[in-house]
Amino acid sequence: MKRTVEALERDLAALRTGRANPALVDSLLIEYEGEAYPLSQLALISAQDARLLVIQPWDPNSIPAVERAVQMSDLGITPASDGKVIRLAIPPLTEERRKQLVRVVRKRVEEAKVAARNVRRDAQDRIRKRERNSDISQDDLHRAQQELQSYTDAAVAEMGEVNKRKEEEVMAV
Repeated sequence: MKRTVEALERDLAALRTGRANPALVDSLLIEYEGEAYPLSQLALISAQDARLLVIQPWDPNSIPAVERAVQMSDLGITPASDGKVIRLAIPPLTEERRKQLVRVVRKRVEEAKVAARNVRRDAQDRIRKRERNSDISQDDLHRAQQELQSYTDAAVAEMGEVNKRKEEEVMAV
């Protein structure tokens, strides 16, 4: 369940909020020398200020491939290159786009909650199987199910906090 929460946080970090965040382009796949690489393996990505991302490729020959990948992505950002670095100016989000992003955040949080519940269901099945095989007593079964439910409740509560923080970040002007 911890991994589910961590995956949600990574997923939401890559969501555009109007603020420059290296996670926006971190996992962007770049076709370079016949292979696909995540951008983070080909370049240093930094946020120079709240509205500007700077990408410094390790190999200057990869700049056209990086520019092409950024243009083809769904970020809606046009890269500007000076031959050594690529600058991505992050435009401010419109109110309508912010509301759309809040809906996307809520959808992804709900998907993560479903994943946590699936983990709980699988664990419950394993616990019940052990009880049926007489590996554990009914008291142990009941205790394990209560403990499992408390882990699930904690994970869902943490996801709610992540949701709240991300919505505030998206709606901040």
